[in-house]
Amino acid sequence: MVHRVVRSLSVAGFAALALATNVGAQDKTYKVALDGTFAPHAMPRMDGGIEGFNVDLANEIGRRLGGKVEITAAQWSGLLPAMQAGTYDFLVAPTTVTEERTKSLLFTEGYLNTDFQFVVAKDAPEVTSLEDFKGKVIAVNKGSAYDKWARDLEPTVGWKVESYGTNTDAVQAVIAGRAFANVAGNTVSAWAVKKNPRIKLSYLHSTGRVFAMPFRKDSVALRNQVEAAIECMKLDGTMVELSEKWFGVTPGPGAAAVTVQYGYGVPGMEGYEATPHVPACK
Repeated sequence: MVHRVVRSLSVAGFAALALATNVGAQDKTYKVALDGTFAPHAMPRMDGGIEGFNVDLANEIGRRLGGKVEITAAQWSGLLPAMQAGTYDFLVAPTTVTEERTKSLLFTEGYLNTDFQFVVAKDAPEVTSLEDFKGKVIAVNKGSAYDKWARDLEPTVGWKVESYGTNTDAVQAVIAGRAFANVAGNTVSAWAVKKNPRIKLSYLHSTGRVFAMPFRKDSVALRNQVEAAIECMKLDGTMVELSEKWFGVTPGPGAAAVTVQYGYGVPGMEGYEATPHVPACK
């Protein structure tokens, strides 16, 4: 079941404030980009090209705007500067919305939550709090945000953190019994579990943050058009289908993947526009 949540809008408001999503010029091509090595959001296909959640998401947005997307896969470090320089219309890479980033970028509303998710062996006991990890070895990807977070909490929680060159190696440490758990982003962890029956998802640490599409500050109209397309994908179940396909997870009530926000952008962040609207989904 898709949970349809539109905050603070009345039935009359829906009728009066409908906004068409298919507003892009016919056959228009949108130049977009992402990191093609961030599985399962984008990754190389065996037969060439790239595939993943954000690849499917980008293509569907283009279709709903009445055009298509030209996707470039490049290193993450160069994506934001290239978009600011006009090389890309917007980015389809999963980008965490932060206060610092909103000072120079516009964002759509969030389309996925970006939380910290633990992975444990299939037969491991259930974990309901961070305190349950006391005395356990936690494997992390060296130098990642999860590495720093786990090490900062080492004296408080009482776990032991071990770093590995890649997150794949950290997950393998759990499978081999060298570590009790691995912690990484929730979507990356879900992908690892989907691909390996010997592990399962465990404790989820909510950050309150979301992935959203970034734009240049002067791209307000395009940001609003893309957001309307994303909202329709939430309402008609497309986001749920993509989540199940790539992560093996069905978003629950209140999740960013099924929650349509009031206005444009991320509430409480710079660039948020509290203009009521309702997407006329096709």
